Amino acid sequence: MLIPLFRTHELQDDAAKGIEIQGKQLFAVRKKGEIFLYWNRCPHIGTPLEWEKDKFLDTDKALIQCATHGALFEIGSGRCLVGPCRGKHLKPVPFELADGTVSVAEAELLRG
Repeated sequence: MLIPLFRTHELQDDAAKGIEIQGKQLFAVRKKGEIFLYWNRCPHIGTPLEWEKDKFLDTDKALIQCATHGALFEIGSGRCLVGPCRGKHLKPVPFELADGTVSVAEAELLRG
């Protein structure tokens, strides 16, 4: 079963959006029209990444930034470029995009 998360028009380019569903925390980033979805957990210590609601990006909106220790991650790959988790990756969440809605499989939420 697919669970809808948000409509694509709700996420502007160079922006991020936190999502809580079934007790799980995820976040989406839109860059150059492409959407990326990750679990909202730093690979270093497992803390949520944002410092304020929907604030996941650095000041240039070029990288994802961890609020706990300032680690920087590539948006497209989730790879940590700077910080104590350097070389590790954010865990992506597979999703489906249909009719302007981003959805995830319920089984995927159980895995996370």
